[in-house]
Amino acid sequence: MDRIHPLSMKNLIYITLLSTLLFQACSNKKDGSGQLAGNETLDTLVDPDKYIEVELNTDLSVLKPYERAMLPHLLRAAEIMDELFWQQAYGDKNTLLSGLDERTARFATINYGPWDRLAGDRPFIPGVGPKPAGANMYPSGITKREIVESGIDSFGQYSMVRRDSIGRLITIPYHEYFAPSLRIASDQLLQAAALCEEPSLKKYLILRAAALLNDDFTESDIAWLKMQDNVLDIIIGPIENYEDKIYNARTSYEAYVLVKDTEWSKRLARYAAFLPELQASLPVPDAYKKESPGTESQLNAYDVIYYAGDCNAGSKTIAVNLPNDELLQTTFGTRRSQLKNAMKAKFDHILVPLADVLIDPSQRKHITFDAFFANTMFHEVAHGLGIKYTLNGEKVKQALQEQYSPLEEGKADILGLYMITYLREKGEISEGTLMDNYVTFLASIFRSVRFGASSAHGKANMVRFNYFAEKGAFVYENGTYRVDPDRMKVAMNDLSTLIITLQGDGDKAGVEKLMSEKGLIPAALAADLKKLESAGIPVDVVFKQGAEVLGLTP
Repeated sequence: MDRIHPLSMKNLIYITLLSTLLFQACSNKKDGSGQLAGNETLDTLVDPDKYIEVELNTDLSVLKPYERAMLPHLLRAAEIMDELFWQQAYGDKNTLLSGLDERTARFATINYGPWDRLAGDRPFIPGVGPKPAGANMYPSGITKREIVESGIDSFGQYSMVRRDSIGRLITIPYHEYFAPSLRIASDQLLQAAALCEEPSLKKYLILRAAALLNDDFTESDIAWLKMQDNVLDIIIGPIENYEDKIYNARTSYEAYVLVKDTEWSKRLARYAAFLPELQASLPVPDAYKKESPGTESQLNAYDVIYYAGDCNAGSKTIAVNLPNDELLQTTFGTRRSQLKNAMKAKFDHILVPLADVLIDPSQRKHITFDAFFANTMFHEVAHGLGIKYTLNGEKVKQALQEQYSPLEEGKADILGLYMITYLREKGEISEGTLMDNYVTFLASIFRSVRFGASSAHGKANMVRFNYFAEKGAFVYENGTYRVDPDRMKVAMNDLSTLIITLQGDGDKAGVEKLMSEKGLIPAALAADLKKLESAGIPVDVVFKQGAEVLGLTP
């Protein structure tokens, strides 16, 4: 694809030529129409300053000498995942960045391509059209109809879709397509395993190294779930499917290098025992909650010391619920990993100042880190609850296709709050008050919706906000929002019922209707979000990270 360098030359002729290209190539925040909105210019589209840089570090003195020796190998393996995600999301990183000025190159690096992930994937470089629905995991210009008629595996998790020499669609397994890089990453995991003295972590690293070379991740996922005593951890491989907006199927490479916070993890461990009870309590008919969550689920807190690939693109992940395989979830449970240092950075730099602008002064005292942590944690727990298969026996993910992720994220948000309410009423959560959770939950909607309404999380946030507004869950007065706890509880239960029912029925048309009616940002909210921009409140964080930050370089 031909590209035009961004607006760095200060001459009027170039500016005049660029203005025409911008209106043809740059998409609107709301609908991707290719038009700039209002008084937007190239300079306003390129906005790395909406991210605040935070140093990603932790106290490494908790690690044993062999664990510290493992870190360089784990970091190198993670760096390779970053390189692979660039190829999946865009293509050749160096070709893109080499033609850009420093500010634009920084913004492209944050976004892993020329599309602003926090503005509906709007292109910010002249000559770049809308982001392909399948990113670079599919050939450009491909349609869902063409995929169906080709006979290839539409829901393949671990393959790139390409055209052969005569233009036919074919799939190439990840372990073949990315073979040279994956061999290096696999070798780095094996070198880390050779240094490791903790048996369960060593076993996982060996199995994961093999899985990178054959795309069979089941045994390594099980080994990861069975780890209990390790302090050092790494999540690595092709995991989430958000980048594939055609079928929501093909997974993207990412990595987290983690250090367990053992004290916080002990505080959380007891909640896993309540999962069967929580499943049984869901406000839906029995047919929609007959599945049993795995009883070996773990709740742990970590400080993350490196992000790579999908989890580092645009908005940064602050909690992880894995594995995604439905059978493994119901058989072995999941691990809900809370990324405490990253979470605290967002709370301090974004949520608190945001609440000072948009939350009613009488309720700002209810914005607490403990509530933010709990809301985020139970969001991840909620992914393991509800229903994985429709009442007809089809996987919900396949029944809903591209509508699956937005609805699943909405389910996790609302059921997380439902579970907190349930456990507080039982006296199992005693820190703070329920109002802390409710008010912090509302403030978190404002924080998250700034990521835009095009992503799975963005659509989920808007559905919830608009549903709550209709039910009177909050009062809007004098430019601020005040929670009505009784009505919020009713809205929470009703929305929980609606979402689980849509999933259980495999009602894709119903989900599309819900998203089209309630998945948009209303004008009044958009105006309020502008206040946050005027106040200079960042939208998200970007990490200064790596061996040098961790003090691992000579």
